[in-house]
Amino acid sequence: MPALPASGVLLIDKPEGWSSHDVVAYLRPLLGTRKVGHAGTLDPLASGLLVVLYGHATKLSAELHRERKTYLADLALGAETATDDREGAVTERAEVPALSDEAVRQTLAAFVGPQQQVPPAYSALHVGGQRAYDRARRGESMSLAPRAIVVYALDLVGREPARLRVRVECSAGTYVRALARDIGRRLGTRAHLGGLRRLTVGSYSIEDALTPAQAREFGAEGLAKRVMTEDAARRLLAGDRADIAPVSSATITGKGK
Repeated sequence: MPALPASGVLLIDKPEGWSSHDVVAYLRPLLGTRKVGHAGTLDPLASGLLVVLYGHATKLSAELHRERKTYLADLALGAETATDDREGAVTERAEVPALSDEAVRQTLAAFVGPQQQVPPAYSALHVGGQRAYDRARRGESMSLAPRAIVVYALDLVGREPARLRVRVECSAGTYVRALARDIGRRLGTRAHLGGLRRLTVGSYSIEDALTPAQAREFGAEGLAKRVMTEDAARRLLAGDRADIAPVSSATITGKGK
């Protein structure tokens, strides 16, 4: 019976409604240690790839945070919100103009490349020694400095009259919520992030991830075959997928918590 490695990396498909901390807490008893972390927070409203690290492999966190990410994002047109996503109160509404696919693609293309992005007011960044979201909740006005980001690709993959679905490949530090806000303004309307799913972190892919329910059903013996050692995780970061067991080889179909 294969033993669960003392440390390693596990790819999890975080369900919508779970916080990243919920996933960590859920996995601690399965992994047999309290030293469990992740390589990049996903908001509860988002789903998708969460790279979970445990044991000595938690030291990979900083390196993984620097990797580029890919997302599938739904942009809701016609309204901006206080949080730049669907959770916040609407702060401004605007008519959605008639837009051709070509006009939308041209607008998206204008956001590809290095740029300065103003983060959302409701973010974890520190402003004057306090979290921006704490000050925003108190109704304080503040000015967040633009941050250097890179959008490597921004493709239209679907649309409805007041909704766009785009695939975003971006650098660490990019707020897709802010990107949704800015795209809406550039299109002559207002917009917020209606949904978000993370597809990749560096060379790690959602296609290789387990849901939390699948992780529980696998148990320690099954997880031992799914966990990457620290060395294997580094090889995958370099593009070597030899150590990845396909999820399709599993016989379970758990849907999450």
